[in-house]
Amino acid sequence: MTAQAVPRSGVMTRGLTLLFAVAAGAAVGNLYWAQPLLDLVGRGLHTSPATAGLLVTVTQIGYAAGILLIVPLGDVLDRRRLIPVMMLCAAAALASCAVAPSIGVLFVAITALGLTTVAGQILTPLAGDLADDSQRGHVVGTVASGILIGILVSRTISGLVADVAGWRAIYAVAAIVTVGFAAMLYRAIPPLAPKTRLAYPALIASVAALVARHRTVRWTLALGATGFATFSMFWTALTFLLSAPPFDYPVSVIGLFGLAGLAGALAAGRTGRLHDRGWSLPATGVAWAVVLFSFVVGVFAGRSVLLILVVVVVLDVALQSLGILNQLRVFAVSHEARSRLNTAYVTSNFIGGAIGSAAAATLWSVGGWTAVTIAGMVLSCFALTVWAAGRRGALVVAEPG
Repeated sequence: MTAQAVPRSGVMTRGLTLLFAVAAGAAVGNLYWAQPLLDLVGRGLHTSPATAGLLVTVTQIGYAAGILLIVPLGDVLDRRRLIPVMMLCAAAALASCAVAPSIGVLFVAITALGLTTVAGQILTPLAGDLADDSQRGHVVGTVASGILIGILVSRTISGLVADVAGWRAIYAVAAIVTVGFAAMLYRAIPPLAPKTRLAYPALIASVAALVARHRTVRWTLALGATGFATFSMFWTALTFLLSAPPFDYPVSVIGLFGLAGLAGALAAGRTGRLHDRGWSLPATGVAWAVVLFSFVVGVFAGRSVLLILVVVVVLDVALQSLGILNQLRVFAVSHEARSRLNTAYVTSNFIGGAIGSAAAATLWSVGGWTAVTIAGMVLSCFALTVWAAGRRGALVVAEPG
């Protein structure tokens, strides 16, 4: 591996940070257009709801492959070109979704969309590279907030557009928007030399090598996976709770609870400042203590919509803040390998989220909401144990001699 010229730091103006945040949110939002449209797609393409439901699954499979196979290229290619190229590929996949004549063609197109719409995960470490050391946490936190907001609002936008112009329209509009962002980013990103030179097979293999080499990465990935498992378990179980007595809410009302997640997305942008001030480790411990407290309150929220809203907001702020702190801690390990470190981080989160979703269904069948909240407490205590061990190790390493 040979280190090359690195991008000049300190070029992240407010305008460029905002562009990165909105573009990253739009890129990741492409993954979620289909979720509220499955019934419309199924009827439009004359297929069963179960088959249409697989569209979400194949999109996520494609996205996981893109994270593993494409995002590491950010360490060896000029990202001023790589990011617009990936956005143009995603735009082509979106256009293919818009004109798909059959469910089979749509499956292929939407899998390609998942594979190519990874620009947000390349933009995030790039933002860290271009920011001053004193502002890196704030800048990365802002871009990450854009991603979270994109995830939250994409479902709402998709439903509104589909109501007016049909399900194909959202993919056509998204394709046009994505081309626009590709052009703006090509003009806005400064020329960048590759950070390292590494053959592609060695590049992919080095992701695991980086995790094995750095203790901080290993325990931070464990915290990230636990946090995402907790997040997925809670939101999956919340759907079960709100759709059952005594609430019996329709899907449209349940979806509105997701808007409470905007509080977490907005908090994430400010969380980066804690990292900039050197408070990442203590803030992580405090946030996990808040998660534990949220699940303790959650035990009593099974029949109170007001308490549920309180838990949703507090838990989401804590977990989203943890995600930003974890990502920044991983980025700090190596400037030359931030894209590969981000690959490891997002992949571990993806695995944790899948486990959390599966666990929610099992826990609900065994003990309902009480079982889910107890599991949340157990996960919080586990995370606090990992954090304490990691913090002690970090302090030992930092001691002179």
